[in-house]
Amino acid sequence: MDFTENDLLGWSRIFALVLGMGWAAWMDHKERKVSNDHWLVWVKPALFLWALDLMNQGADWTIYLTASAVVAYASGAVLGRPSLSDLRNGSRLDGVVLIWYAISGVGLGAGAVAYQSTQPLEVLLGNDTGLGALWWKTLSVLFVIMIIDGAWRLRLLHGGADAKALMWVALLFPSWATVPLLLSDATVDATVALPPSLALLMWGGLSFLIIPFVLLVKNIVEGNIASFGDLRLAWHASRIDRTEVLNRHVWLLTTLIEMPDGTTGPHHRTRAPRTTPSREELEASITALEEAGVNKVWVSSKLPLLVFLFPAIAPLVLLGDPMALLMPMLGL
Repeated sequence: MDFTENDLLGWSRIFALVLGMGWAAWMDHKERKVSNDHWLVWVKPALFLWALDLMNQGADWTIYLTASAVVAYASGAVLGRPSLSDLRNGSRLDGVVLIWYAISGVGLGAGAVAYQSTQPLEVLLGNDTGLGALWWKTLSVLFVIMIIDGAWRLRLLHGGADAKALMWVALLFPSWATVPLLLSDATVDATVALPPSLALLMWGGLSFLIIPFVLLVKNIVEGNIASFGDLRLAWHASRIDRTEVLNRHVWLLTTLIEMPDGTTGPHHRTRAPRTTPSREELEASITALEEAGVNKVWVSSKLPLLVFLFPAIAPLVLLGDPMALLMPMLGL
């Protein structure tokens, strides 16, 4: 089998995805934080490969500047949005970014005029493969970035690193044509498929479904279930020594409440607190538990999404879009 330029670009993207996402997942696991510098470094190979891909497809200047507009919008998650007030205050970076926005906007508008006769539905159905189709496919990445950014602003994605990672994946894989699928053609044959970045999010989300079973078995083996009430916690929490709480990324679920007889006793919440307590507040809670003689406490782990997105790369490359696999099974 011949190894084409598209194959080379596709596997180069996979290589960048594994390295960039793996590094980010490790930092998120250890520190629960991924610096903006990480994305500024790894966006470079993503943009380089996208530029080579567009060059390989014969893109014109409007398509390149439309891609630039996509990147300009995504950059707001890392660099922030420039404003006229910052520009008046002498911020050169904001001035450069505003010029970038303007030039990219001109290209996007020129592309809309040049390819206004191209029907998006025909592109979606695969009936149009010209430059107009390439322009619409490039523009569609902007819509994906906006969906991810909106989910972050609405707190549907709780971590900024999660949103930035998905935006980076959207730039790295602007369409399924850039993903070298190995085992299934369902995504290629599907009329409508989730974008690769959102498909990766869905594969990562599916892996969350395994966690309750793992935790339940773990708590049974460790003998943490002593009553029916413990079952309410055993599927989503763990029981650890009180002294370990400050050294681990967990939510403390065990608190003290006043009993009907006037004494104080432990109470185990089933949900993590809505707001993160300060370290001082957490230390005070642990001290109170120590004084009450409570040695073992229930905690809920702060699970970083990137840790689940990294292994989700495997089913993404092997099988493609999970919805493209599921819909035929449902007769849709």
